[in-house]
Amino acid sequence: MMASPTVSDLENPITTSALPYSYAPLPDGEQPTGNDRTIRPSRKTALFLVSLFLAVAFLVALFAGNSPMLPKILNTSPVPSTAATPEKVTPLSRGVEKGVSEKSFHPLLGADNSYPWSNNMLDWQRTAFHFQPKKNWMNDPNGPVFYNGWYHLFYQYHPDAPVWGKIVWGHAVSKDLINWRHLPIAMETDQWYDEQGVWTGSATILPDGQLVVLYTGSTNESVQVQNLAYPADPSDPLLINWVKYPGNPVLVPPPGIDNKDFRDPTTAWKTPEGKWRITIGSKINKTGISLVYDTEDFRTFELLDGLLHAVPGTGMWECVDFYPISKQGENGLDTSVDGPGVKHIVKASMDDDRNDYYAIGTYDAYKGKWTPDNPTLDVGIGLRYDYGIYYASKTFFDQNKQRRVLWSWIKETDTEASDIKKGWASVMGVPRTVVLDKKTQSNIIQWPIEEINRLRKNLTVFKDVVLEVGSLVPLNLSSASQLDIVAEFEVDKKTVERLNGADVAYDCAKNGGAAQRGALGPFGFSVLAHEGLAEHTPVYFYVAKGVDGNLKTFFCADQSRSSNANDVDKSIYGSIVPVLKGEKLSMRILVDHSIVESFAQEGRSCITSRVYPTKAINNNAQLFLFNNATATKVTVSVNVWQMDSAHV
Repeated sequence: MMASPTVSDLENPITTSALPYSYAPLPDGEQPTGNDRTIRPSRKTALFLVSLFLAVAFLVALFAGNSPMLPKILNTSPVPSTAATPEKVTPLSRGVEKGVSEKSFHPLLGADNSYPWSNNMLDWQRTAFHFQPKKNWMNDPNGPVFYNGWYHLFYQYHPDAPVWGKIVWGHAVSKDLINWRHLPIAMETDQWYDEQGVWTGSATILPDGQLVVLYTGSTNESVQVQNLAYPADPSDPLLINWVKYPGNPVLVPPPGIDNKDFRDPTTAWKTPEGKWRITIGSKINKTGISLVYDTEDFRTFELLDGLLHAVPGTGMWECVDFYPISKQGENGLDTSVDGPGVKHIVKASMDDDRNDYYAIGTYDAYKGKWTPDNPTLDVGIGLRYDYGIYYASKTFFDQNKQRRVLWSWIKETDTEASDIKKGWASVMGVPRTVVLDKKTQSNIIQWPIEEINRLRKNLTVFKDVVLEVGSLVPLNLSSASQLDIVAEFEVDKKTVERLNGADVAYDCAKNGGAAQRGALGPFGFSVLAHEGLAEHTPVYFYVAKGVDGNLKTFFCADQSRSSNANDVDKSIYGSIVPVLKGEKLSMRILVDHSIVESFAQEGRSCITSRVYPTKAINNNAQLFLFNNATATKVTVSVNVWQMDSAHV
């Protein structure tokens, strides 16, 4: 992983009975058929005068604080529109009946889901440097791989509409993971064993360079089965054509597993015996599990007696991922690497709450079992990849640059009607590298791949800006819809030392977001902000001092005032983030129209937001610094780059 930029340079342990080693008979159906990335000079800005002039005018539009220095909050109600108001539509449920997680976003009960979106508003939402198809629906990333000089990304795609439906494998290639060339559909729903959908799968590169893919198919009777596919022409670096193994399916749900609870095979890795091993997500009652299979040829499989792992109360595990991570090195590892210098990650996408959880642990290759280092932070009950919108993620080992790269589906959180009007739905998050946090040894570090920096242009530097208590500072930029923001914050140490601690718990979502003022926070940025702050999205730190004198730092993103529309998600996201002694508070934010990806402490904690403003778009989008703490000033240094558009 590249060095992270700084401003200076620039439930209980369980035992689960083994499943029987056998396969359920395949339901009657049609038999298989054959086929086979010029920086402007750095400039200093007289920000303090601007801050003093504008703070009273704008501050409380941002926050509903109780301090007597603040006037009443600005009216943030939507301006009445002269456009015709569309009829309200109740969102449909998509996916659940077929045996996958809910694919429709449902606004809060009672919310007005009929905002009169204009074409200008909807056009602005399309991203500039995040991967997405030209049109229609996309969800999970599938089979990412570097093959014969090209990065390949397959993805769940509905070619006929911007809503989830009969899914095929979309396909695109890239030389840098940023600029993409769209290719024809890789696999269609053309066999009885994937008639209802060519669902999520993974790619494995064999020692001789061959590439194989295992994917879940939903049969003509909606049974989830696993299928084998491979390139029709292995010499074709673009992998245009694919062949489905004539003997598919190669796996069907084993006894005790529901026909709709058996999906998303992983990349295979080598066992000590020289076999290949995969794991597949499932559940037994409310216990999320990961089944383990061994194979020598990807055609016949042996179900191991035990499970890779299981966690009670977590429900169905989707899109399970399993990979090694170096305890000391900065490079990524091939999925088959094991040994004393290696830890292993188990990640699962939780069907019950639509979040991706991971845990660090130890893998016993001989038993095919994995044990978490900290059972209180087990899969599904502990750490998450991202505390915002981030699901169905998938990593791959990039042998080209010796790194592990993470992809994820970022869903829409507006209405289906809006998606239909704009003609597309969903984006992929910016690819991230994944390494073990060498300082804490208890979490991973996620950071945007280094190639994204090639899109940076027109650097603006704001150095040692002092944010007094209750201050709001506009950062004057030519545009604020495509940004890369890197910042370091310092809270006044003397203030922190003299403050008494309080036995007050803090929660980003439950404590009112950026509107909740405390002695040491919140402070940070307000992105995609409109003049007057009728719309804005704060991304911020909140520091709490406990009765024991220790500090806890929270990293949050507040969408509650992000839009005047009421038919979009306005959640407040975030979590606690580890900050070690001597560390400054650091933050990086990638703003790309309707997606905001935020990283704290060089990637220890991440938050992805989908934002749908009605006013803070195009040249009306602005960027602000703020300090809504009641007791401390904050000093911040910021580098802001405009971001160029990628070819997507």
